[in-house]
Amino acid sequence: MNQKPLESKSVSYSEQIKIDNTVKLRQLEESLPDFTKEFFLGIKNQTSSRTRISYAYDLQIFFDFLLEHCNRFKSRSSVQDFCVKDLELLTPTDIELYLDYLSYYVKDGKAHSNDEAGIKRKITSLRSFYNYFYRKEAITYNPASLVRTPKLHSKEIIRLDIDEIVKLLDKVESGEDLSDTQKKYHDKTRVRDLALLTLLLGTGIRVSECVGIDINDVDFNNNGVKITRKGGNESIVYFGDEVEKALKDYLEERLKIVTPDGHENAFFLSMQKKRMSVRAVEKLVKKYSMLVTSIKHITPHKLRSTYGTNLYQETGDIYLVADVLGHKDVNTTKKHYAAVDDYRRRSAANVVKLREK
Repeated sequence: MNQKPLESKSVSYSEQIKIDNTVKLRQLEESLPDFTKEFFLGIKNQTSSRTRISYAYDLQIFFDFLLEHCNRFKSRSSVQDFCVKDLELLTPTDIELYLDYLSYYVKDGKAHSNDEAGIKRKITSLRSFYNYFYRKEAITYNPASLVRTPKLHSKEIIRLDIDEIVKLLDKVESGEDLSDTQKKYHDKTRVRDLALLTLLLGTGIRVSECVGIDINDVDFNNNGVKITRKGGNESIVYFGDEVEKALKDYLEERLKIVTPDGHENAFFLSMQKKRMSVRAVEKLVKKYSMLVTSIKHITPHKLRSTYGTNLYQETGDIYLVADVLGHKDVNTTKKHYAAVDDYRRRSAANVVKLREK
């Protein structure tokens, strides 16, 4: 089960990711109780492969907790010894103790912690797991449904200000303040890096959508790029003149590069002339953003937030922002940009004049 399929000419990037994730999930299933395979098969048509992998990781932690910290299961020698009926032996208190455990625990000598969002995701995974077997009548008691979801405290949206965007793109273009080692590679990657960051900042697409772009996905006649969304649906995202110029400049270089088999169609290439990975883009964003701000932890997702915030401030249309960002539920968009909405409401206070002075 250690094989990893190589990218194939006949398989698109998104299809290849599904294949890789399928192999990964099968590997994870081997470390879980046998009955969990039924769960993953049952939710296959309602979830993405990435979601199922996240569930598998979460369930690993859950069963490890039961094995090591729940007295009624001390007689079990391994996680594989659990059966589906064991799920109804737990109480809501057991689940609450598990959530408390998630805030900080040590596994194999390594410390782990989860913030509010991480704990909420894991209880959501556990509820889906319990709900599946409860609906199937494999269990008659569902303690996970009786545990309240932890409250999430709202956080300020971290994004780049307009002047920081200008500085960031200037640094990418000039290479100023990069280390001597970084400058050696900058001449080779400057045009690519500028195109990539301009695209992220100018469209708000996800980093996974960005690295999945093929050469034929970019349409300069209509200034649009075809991307594959998180759920697997294809969408066209349109870009402006600045993005167009940056992409055209890079494409001129890109078309001269001969790639290894399986990477011929990839738009953004690594130094190894292969399709760029999500991790590579994350490191690229971190490298340049640290030249601009030391107090903001900027990631590709923060660039997405930057675009979404700017679009909402300019248009005031939350439905447009949701559509462009690919949010299936506009409430997700409202939640993320509530602070901006409050700013707009405060700004409205002085718009209407009652008496001219």
